[in-house]
Amino acid sequence: MSSEEEISRIKVKFIIEGLGEAEGELVRFLAPRTIDMIVRKLPMEGRAALWKEEIYFEIPVKMGEEKAKATVEKGTIAFWPMGSALCVFYGSSQPYSPVSILGKVTSNLEIFSQIKSGTKIRVEQLVDNGTLPPKP
Repeated sequence: MSSEEEISRIKVKFIIEGLGEAEGELVRFLAPRTIDMIVRKLPMEGRAALWKEEIYFEIPVKMGEEKAKATVEKGTIAFWPMGSALCVFYGSSQPYSPVSILGKVTSNLEIFSQIKSGTKIRVEQLVDNGTLPPKP
């Protein structure tokens, strides 16, 4: 993998209380300003809310829409500006209002369908070997 690709794809891990983990990747060119702001604030956690076949949780990021879309594919990770929330679309649901696409879930997407409202979700950045980056 080229270093340019490493910069443009940021691996993340979702740790879901009582259920396990899933991995995903954020693809910088999809929404560079939004992704930069989210990555700077990692790790972060919130409590899941449900909407159709999507889970979302509020994060400490306030951003307007960036290349926002009204439709998404299954497995999409997105930022919902209206709710300042990180969203994961695990089924064929569509967003309530346009979202900025950030990337996709790369492993264990099915775990999101088991999440109940109020479940704690933590998002951390992974470095290439699957470990967390060193603390500053």
